[in-house]
Amino acid sequence: MNTKNLVLMALLVSVGAALYVVIPGINGGMKPDFMLTMMFVGILLFPNAKSTFLLAVTTGVISGLFSTFPGGFFPNIIDKFITAFVFLAFVYVLKKVASKLPVAIALCAGGTVLSGSIFLSAAIFVIGAEIPFTLLFTTVVLPATIFNGIAFGLIYPIVVKLVKRSNFETAVTPAI
Repeated sequence: MNTKNLVLMALLVSVGAALYVVIPGINGGMKPDFMLTMMFVGILLFPNAKSTFLLAVTTGVISGLFSTFPGGFFPNIIDKFITAFVFLAFVYVLKKVASKLPVAIALCAGGTVLSGSIFLSAAIFVIGAEIPFTLLFTTVVLPATIFNGIAFGLIYPIVVKLVKRSNFETAVTPAI
């Protein structure tokens, strides 16, 4: 692993953490997860298993630590780990078009829906939380999908331009 790539991934995670802390919790303490958006940007820039593993673990732990959802630590770790590798699989399948902005935004939105579903399921089954899945899905996950899609659409082109200017060696050359 290249040190420059590790630094860029760390910067993405730290920006995601800052956004995650600033955004207030809604409907039972759940938050739109901008850590997830940064994880998706990192996976698109460095689509390999090592980078995905590092991004999944760091974003999962940090999201869990800052979670305002009661008992949200372990569901966050489970959610980020599964979501990261499913997202990576879709990036591999769509490797020729995955870094194009409209496809990347669709992947981000789909990943957010998957992440929210896994998080809520893990909270219900692992922690035993008695929460209404459908209510939280419609009032938190779906709005978070919109927020994450918009944030991703704004952030991804900026990061790609910075990567191109800074001579970072990404595994793929983003198409923007």
